[in-house]
Amino acid sequence: MGLSLWRAAGFAALLFWGSALAAQDVTLTARDGSLSIDGSLIGFDGEFYRVDTRYGPLTVDGEGVICDGPGCPDLTATLAVLRITGADQAGVALLPGLFAAYAETRGLTIATKPDGAGFQTEMTDPGTGQVLAKIGFAPAPPEEARQALLGGQADLVVAMTADKGFGAHAMALDALVPIVARDNLHPRISTPDLAAALSGKISNWKELGGPDMPIALHALKSDTTLQEALVNRLGRKVQAVAEHDTPQELAEAVARDPWALAITGLSAAGPARVLPLTDSCGYPLLPGPASVKAEDYPLTLPIQLLTPRRRLPLFAREFLDFLDHPGAQAAVAAAGYVDRAPEITPMTDDGLRLLNAIKGAGADVPLEQLQHLADVMRDSSRSSLTFRFEDGSMQLDARSRENLKLLAQLLAVDAFRGNEVILAGFSDGSGAGAANMDLSESRAIGVATALSDLATDLPEGAAMPRVMAFGEALPMACDTTAAGRRANRRVEVWLRPMAVTGSD
Repeated sequence: MGLSLWRAAGFAALLFWGSALAAQDVTLTARDGSLSIDGSLIGFDGEFYRVDTRYGPLTVDGEGVICDGPGCPDLTATLAVLRITGADQAGVALLPGLFAAYAETRGLTIATKPDGAGFQTEMTDPGTGQVLAKIGFAPAPPEEARQALLGGQADLVVAMTADKGFGAHAMALDALVPIVARDNLHPRISTPDLAAALSGKISNWKELGGPDMPIALHALKSDTTLQEALVNRLGRKVQAVAEHDTPQELAEAVARDPWALAITGLSAAGPARVLPLTDSCGYPLLPGPASVKAEDYPLTLPIQLLTPRRRLPLFAREFLDFLDHPGAQAAVAAAGYVDRAPEITPMTDDGLRLLNAIKGAGADVPLEQLQHLADVMRDSSRSSLTFRFEDGSMQLDARSRENLKLLAQLLAVDAFRGNEVILAGFSDGSGAGAANMDLSESRAIGVATALSDLATDLPEGAAMPRVMAFGEALPMACDTTAAGRRANRRVEVWLRPMAVTGSD
């Protein structure tokens, strides 16, 4: 049976399993007798009934109605049913570990078994033996998964692209990377050359400085989640000579062909070699965990759980909240993906960025400014929490708004004790140096102002972060592209020991 058939069979089994589990006749009557609803019970989470009626699926507050009929639940032992579909590799790799970590924090017993291309999980109260939750995951192509969420046949979708019609909860991070065979010795590729190769404009390794051999471009099939994310990022279809069902098959095929080239997730590079990436000015773009978390790497790929525009069961809402728990982040890292926990790295490890700064020195970035930057960086560390902005505005983007809440929480628990927290503002290099310095300061002040609205309960003696501005002095990428300018317009979080700041 091919993968597409496994997908279809597994998805159908999930829908049957979820509906057969709970679809029994009930009548919900308002306590004052003014309204009565007949239908099949889809689920009850201890707070709300979910009923399939002739008007479609309805969610009803359990406190306002009386349930009658064979499908009415035992109110002392509710059973949560959670149906998940979407990206196959990410779902199978991430979800079992996340549910195991969730069960451990709640003191529940968990059992997971394969089900076609997906899996089924049960969580049980170890004291009573009562099954408290049944979870099913069945992979499905992106469009089919979204339709299942819209139609009420699924509760969550594992996705790598955002959709304005749904809510989104970040689960993990990955990075899109170019891969080649290990015996392909090509040293690096720039982002413009990579885009040209993927679109078919460059078709021979000779055009990239290599031997006179045609590029064998490989890709995943267009109905896979990872390929959809790549096409959305690229803006056009990849002109591949061979397409594959799974990331594993893609990596293995590329590893066998010395002239092959493909894009895949960093977590799925397998036996292939990740080809180093640079921007159009030659700045190295490294997909390390800290760079991916800070979105310094331009092809960062968020892995999300999409939610419908309806109230989810209590169990699902609690699980989504758990995604920010340290136990969840540990499970993500164990699965081979980049977790979302803030990472702190010494600025002395930041040699590449200092080289960028030196290369960019000139009339707009004088020596004194570079010396001041180096003095501050020398004793500081950088948190991966970074703030970037919507195009053409001073408004934080969605990821940065999440980072702002997290930074406020860390300040509230005095997580940076013994350090001064610095909001370091930077600009792109377009325009005059003095104006860019002012812009970088304005952005840092804007982040500080938004942070002060959230961080209202600081520990005694704790201070709000200090604002510092460095203009265009520490570029992340080339200013000749819109993506490079966006990467350079940012506010970073630096930590500097109090013993050092006291001597300033």
